[in-house]
Amino acid sequence: MLLKDRTAYITGAASGIGREIAIVFAREGAKIVIADLNKEAADATAAELKTGGAQALGVAVDVTNEDQVEASVQEAVKAFGAIDILISNAGIQIVHPLQEFSYAEWKKLLAIHLDGAFLTTRACLKSMYASGRGGSVIYMGSVHSKEASPLKAPYVTAKHGLIGLAKVVAKEGAAHNVRANVICPGFVRTPLVEKQIPEQAKALGISEQDVVKNVMLKETVDGEFTTTDDVAQVALMFASFPSNALTGQSLVVSHGWFMQ
Repeated sequence: MLLKDRTAYITGAASGIGREIAIVFAREGAKIVIADLNKEAADATAAELKTGGAQALGVAVDVTNEDQVEASVQEAVKAFGAIDILISNAGIQIVHPLQEFSYAEWKKLLAIHLDGAFLTTRACLKSMYASGRGGSVIYMGSVHSKEASPLKAPYVTAKHGLIGLAKVVAKEGAAHNVRANVICPGFVRTPLVEKQIPEQAKALGISEQDVVKNVMLKETVDGEFTTTDDVAQVALMFASFPSNALTGQSLVVSHGWFMQ
């Protein structure tokens, strides 16, 4: 078991990519904190993991709320002793041409992706440093951490920003054996992406089928969506890596959409 006796705090873990990471990590022996805005869904996911023999806890948290983040991490530390792995995964998507974006929507998206990453990182680093066991901070970036697409100004901005944050955490955390890395998935058919298909079709004046074929998957090598398990396996690699040799990095998982 690659993560035996490790505790992972995963935001947005009641659905989509976060949920898959929780399942994979639990299978590898980790204790799982399902941190989600939806407490009922968080508890249900934790209960499902417990049925499989894992130790799991559901906590309600708005990642943009400083008090909620601090309280949820403290609750997790009280339950499991320390936080060893942070998966900063919670996110939303809003698509408009730039000139049509409201300032409120801009701020909302950046707050969830960047403020949420900062607040959860700060709270979890305190536990990682105090435990003396080190840890792994993993941000859920995107191909849009590397590449731009129309209609996604705040999302592209936020995802680029996560790479900068990871590099700082990697440098500051090294003395405490804390690593920081970014996963950059291509399109994964989660509820977040499903919502974008009709929105982009409307904004671009094309069919939903054309959005999938000619926008989302056009640049892939095989016309395939990235899967939640693809992303979870990369998260497992980052979380279980044994040294600071792999830190401050970003890895694209996109069926070749973006090649470095």
